[in-house]
Amino acid sequence: MDKDLKDIFLNALEEHQQKLLRICSVYARDDDDTQDLFQEVLINVWRAMPSFKGNASIGTWMYRITLNVCLRIRSKEIKKQRKMLRLDSIRVISLQNESRDNGMDAKLMKLRSCIKTLNDADKAVITLYLEELPYKQISVITGLRENTVAVKIKRIKTKLLNCINEMS
Repeated sequence: MDKDLKDIFLNALEEHQQKLLRICSVYARDDDDTQDLFQEVLINVWRAMPSFKGNASIGTWMYRITLNVCLRIRSKEIKKQRKMLRLDSIRVISLQNESRDNGMDAKLMKLRSCIKTLNDADKAVITLYLEELPYKQISVITGLRENTVAVKIKRIKTKLLNCINEMS
């Protein structure tokens, strides 16, 4: 890969890394799973760099790849789960973030939990919305029309609010 593509990749990664990680976290079971997904995303972005045409911003292009990788891996996991029994009863609790505001953590945990209950299409839309992407960019990434994105976001917000209220 030539130096220009490498520089573009590294600059784009520096700028969008946290957003890509947050998108991965929505589709992951835990922090380790998030890191695995993120690595898979980086591999796919790196491999696709020569095909980047610049028709969309590099960030939009990376978000699309991220969602596609997350959805593809999730689909594979669902197929695998049908064949195997998962043992989710064992959980290790991380104590490193004890200094955070417990009230805010609880709200964030409820929101994340509710987002994980959404279907994959809604999960993608709301994740991009929470990353403060404009409807037009969400439309480009997801392939939905802008008006459809706006309607979906309104409906998803209602679903999430109901879910959070049911948890309280």
